[in-house]
Amino acid sequence: MGKRYAFVIHMDRCIGCSACTLACKSYYRLQPGMVRRRVKEMPETITGAPTRAYLSTACNHCDDPACKKACPVGAYSKREDGIVVHHQDRCIGCKMCIKACPYGVPQFDPVKKKADKCSLCFERLDKGELPICVLKCPMEAIEIVDMEKENRGDLVDRVPGYADPSITHPSTRFVLPKTGLQFLQSNFQGGLNHE
Repeated sequence: MGKRYAFVIHMDRCIGCSACTLACKSYYRLQPGMVRRRVKEMPETITGAPTRAYLSTACNHCDDPACKKACPVGAYSKREDGIVVHHQDRCIGCKMCIKACPYGVPQFDPVKKKADKCSLCFERLDKGELPICVLKCPMEAIEIVDMEKENRGDLVDRVPGYADPSITHPSTRFVLPKTGLQFLQSNFQGGLNHE
């Protein structure tokens, strides 16, 4: 079986510095107000303690991408390695993908009048280089893995406030803060899905 790339977000390492967001924005020269990766502070409910936790998110490169299904002109494709690519040259700016994504990932570029989203830096990966967000994170809180080979017990597919993963089956996985894992296992409705 081939590769299936995915982001692993180490919430136990992230300090909320937004270096990943800024590195991506600078590398891709995104318009003001646009980002492909966001960092947000999580509520204390994720840890059950008065400690800070941060969540860095980008495109989840879903197994069943809502953006691809909603696009009327085929501006999205899914590579064999799981990466969901947006082809701006085909995009007509209808915003259907933006409305369809349960994670709020695609954004509208007001200058190009087209949608835009994270591509998992597939051009860099194809050359054997790391995605720019992974490369620039000072805490090594973002990792790229091959889910076909990954078999770790510390990975979960959901965090509070994140859309239900059964909708599109996102590839992104999370390593929760230590206290958060224990707290969520006992309090999160429906439990947690582990790899």
